Amino acid sequence: MKRLGRGLSAILEDAEAGYLKELPDSSISEIDIKNINLNPFQPRKEFDESSIDELAKSIEIYGLLQPIVVVKNENNYILVSGERRLRAFKKLGKNKIKAIVADLDLEELREYALIENIQRENLTPVEIALSLYELIKTHKYTHQELAKKLGKSRTYVTNLLRILTLPDEVIEKINKNEISFGHAKVLVNLDKEKAIEISKKIQKEKLSVRETEKLVKDLKNKNKGLNKNLKILETKFKKLGLKVELKSDYIKIKFKNETDFEKLKKLLDNIN
Repeated sequence: MKRLGRGLSAILEDAEAGYLKELPDSSISEIDIKNINLNPFQPRKEFDESSIDELAKSIEIYGLLQPIVVVKNENNYILVSGERRLRAFKKLGKNKIKAIVADLDLEELREYALIENIQRENLTPVEIALSLYELIKTHKYTHQELAKKLGKSRTYVTNLLRILTLPDEVIEKINKNEISFGHAKVLVNLDKEKAIEISKKIQKEKLSVRETEKLVKDLKNKNKGLNKNLKILETKFKKLGLKVELKSDYIKIKFKNETDFEKLKKLLDNIN
């Protein structure tokens, strides 16, 4: 991020690596935990409590090796980096924590929080996709501009954003690591019902991405002939004045009134 400059990036790298000896003493403060607010733009919504417990035990034995990073916000602070450490300190019942007060404009906090987390945290594909969506919505970035900021390819950005078009049930499976991002990329080309059906099959039969690709390819080939016949039926129903909805493997007939039903009944009565 150009606006943030090398200064903040260097401080964060030093803080995360524990190189406090390279930081001026004046940059590290002891801050009351009660005065620190969590970053509202943090894309990670869930934390592994067992890992927080382990971190708390480590801090209790060795102390805090890496300070958190905050920005000043009137009489309080907003957390920028180190939420796991802050949570561990709270579990230990501590009142103060070492922190670096970064010179970061609050207007830049959303952009920084999202990009910092995408680059540095082990987010799920869904969390990353939501972060990318927020950046595009807020800053009007193109996929190419955002890819450049993240040091990623445009395809990476586009593929991640596409998984947000999947049904909620499938997105939940991705978020829980029940199916992978590779599986998700295959499912985005299916309609809602098929995406849900295949996602369940992936989970139940533990299909690999390659096996899923073959399954979807075979399904599409099978449906080609079916789609052609459905299209013929659609045309005939429309000639009768019926309203129909055509999907990849079924056709739905909608009745506006009794007259529509009689039209279909007359057609079916001709079948011996």
